[in-house]
Amino acid sequence: MKASVRGAIAVAVAFALTFVVAPGAHAQPVPPPEPDSPTLQEVFNPFVVGTFVDGGFGSQDEIFQALNPNDPFYQEPQLTGGEPPGTLLKSKPVDVMFTGFKPGNLDAYKLMYVTTGVDGEHTISTGILMIPVDGRDNATRPLIGYQMANDSVGPYCHPSTMWTGGDPIDGASWSALGPLAQMFGNGWAVMITDVGNDGDPDPHGVFAGKFAGHANLDGLRAAIALDDAGLSSSPPISLFGIAGGGVGAAFAAERQAAYAPELNVKSVVLEGIVINTRDFLRNTDGSVGSGFGFALLLGLEPWYPDMKVDEKLTPAGKAIADEYRNQCQTPAYFTMPFVPLSTLFNDGQSPADIPDFQRAFEDNQLGTQAPRAPVMITSCVADDSPMSLVTAQNARDLVAQYRAGGTQVIYEPTDCSLQKLFTDPYGWGTDLFGMQTVDWIEATLR
Repeated sequence: MKASVRGAIAVAVAFALTFVVAPGAHAQPVPPPEPDSPTLQEVFNPFVVGTFVDGGFGSQDEIFQALNPNDPFYQEPQLTGGEPPGTLLKSKPVDVMFTGFKPGNLDAYKLMYVTTGVDGEHTISTGILMIPVDGRDNATRPLIGYQMANDSVGPYCHPSTMWTGGDPIDGASWSALGPLAQMFGNGWAVMITDVGNDGDPDPHGVFAGKFAGHANLDGLRAAIALDDAGLSSSPPISLFGIAGGGVGAAFAAERQAAYAPELNVKSVVLEGIVINTRDFLRNTDGSVGSGFGFALLLGLEPWYPDMKVDEKLTPAGKAIADEYRNQCQTPAYFTMPFVPLSTLFNDGQSPADIPDFQRAFEDNQLGTQAPRAPVMITSCVADDSPMSLVTAQNARDLVAQYRAGGTQVIYEPTDCSLQKLFTDPYGWGTDLFGMQTVDWIEATLR
């Protein structure tokens, strides 16, 4: 999350300038990384160029309907409670559409599937599976569990809507264009979870790490179970998470050995993720990312109702919370930069210190289990720019905790400084999106 604020800003700049250890947690060595920024030719690879050549803009009716989502697909069936996590409830072939353009040579399906909440409750999530049409047998394709830098709490603000024409201005989708181009160019299928049912009007608990991790893993199960996709029953898998989505990817990595041991997870990339919720709130308080810190609380509360956020807010804070709960992150969460969060809470309390919030903070602390698969962690090397919303020390601490638990960890911090921005905006932006990690992922999937 949160780091998605830097992701969105990086997108704008780039476009403007053209750690109890899990059993078996010891990973096999993987090839050394090549964390160089991708060339433009690697981004605009032959497959991507072909999607422009063979694609086209949707009709006015298609574009208008996508911008006014009311897809009955999101209507949930009644669960019996006996469905195993990952059960595919329904699927629907869809056209990928972004800013009105429908790329060619790309199959896609909306999926609805069973997953579990933070305490094992059965619940439902949706998501989207995208598969390049490039002549390759789908049964031979690796599968990526991608969790985007999406911090939205409202409905119809999540990947299955974003990639079918809705919410086109959201920074999360723009920041995913480069990594997706590389992934599709490598011939990989990509499953992106909505972390909940995107059509559910109630506020979404997207920042509850266990829920997000389960939704990631169960989305991969559902994708594999989709007969129409024709994927292998045990494809090589990589988990890729950035910013808010990176929290879910990290929890998926930590819990995979116990929760979904059958999944053939070969590698994990964690880019700019929130590791310690309390620290993140303190760091964003009064910064350019104040709105994202506030949204984090609202994205925890659905799974931690004992937080009782509204009871602690001033009238102004309550009004902002009500608005945020129904909005997508862009532009809503950018509306209060540099606002001290204490001004939104009774008695000027810092939300990082409110007693009723501490259980949720502790339950979302990363590093309590060591992932079984190799992990690459990449985040700002220093707290030296407005984009440094996650402290560099938090990332280094997580590296040390995972290594102590037996995980093979590659730490590749990036230069987020303003000097880097002004001297190498392309490299600055692509590193913030995690694009320098894709070659390493490819090596782990061979």
